Amino acid sequence: MDIIESVKKEGLRRRYSLRTISTYIFCIKNFLKFCEKEPRKFTKQDIKDYLNKIAEENKSGSTINVNLQALKFMMEYILNKKKYFYNIKYSKVSRRLPTVLDKEEIVNLINSIENKKHQLMIKLIYSAGLRVSELLNLKVHDLNLINNFGYVRSGKGNKDRLFIIADSLKQELFDYIIDNRLNQDSYIFKSYRGMMSPRSVQEILKKAAKKAKIEKRVHPHTLRHSFATHLIENSYSVSEVQSLLGHKSPETTQIYLHVATPNFLSVRSPLDDLQLKDIKI
Repeated sequence: MDIIESVKKEGLRRRYSLRTISTYIFCIKNFLKFCEKEPRKFTKQDIKDYLNKIAEENKSGSTINVNLQALKFMMEYILNKKKYFYNIKYSKVSRRLPTVLDKEEIVNLINSIENKKHQLMIKLIYSAGLRVSELLNLKVHDLNLINNFGYVRSGKGNKDRLFIIADSLKQELFDYIIDNRLNQDSYIFKSYRGMMSPRSVQEILKKAAKKAKIEKRVHPHTLRHSFATHLIENSYSVSEVQSLLGHKSPETTQIYLHVATPNFLSVRSPLDDLQLKDIKI
């Protein structure tokens, strides 16, 4: 039985993203190297031993959970062993605050990019809170420039969602599409070889951050974090930001409350309402 090929076919049948399928295959290949058995003889203890090995290597909780999900998929949907994970619990994942650029840093970052196309890409990621994969999969017909919105097609979780288009970007996007003679089915941002890779966008940001003398670690998702945080600072609600980011639950979005600049939050300390007696020093 070809486990890897079966995982690929089942993942495609269930319309999982190529990234998810690739991650599952990577995890399962590592497990197969660890557990040199005929697949039908895999046991729950084999799974636990492998997860313990990963834990002993000081891997993060999220890494352990991804491996658990991949092996669960293999056992349940490929090997038809449905009850193997009944008592296997997920690892606790530490919640770290995301890295966020302040508004001045965003201005400096964008202004440091001299290539017009590259600058437009970065402005669109930040202005709409897009994931890099969502940016690179945008086609001309996904944009509604007249009404200031666009569509992310088959985003994370294989879901579609709306995103906002900044007023200040409408004409620039329109001119870019016309100048590059893009048709309705064209990807908006391409390289001369075809689709651009996420790595290319990461390199654009890396060089821009260095030129702008930003010491924080800047990657495409930093712009998404900054977009959400700045909306919170601008007094938009968690539910509004949640919808724009495409989060399943408000708990995921609430983390941006913790990184928003306190000066922008409409919270008044109760001490300010107390009439305290002045003490001379």
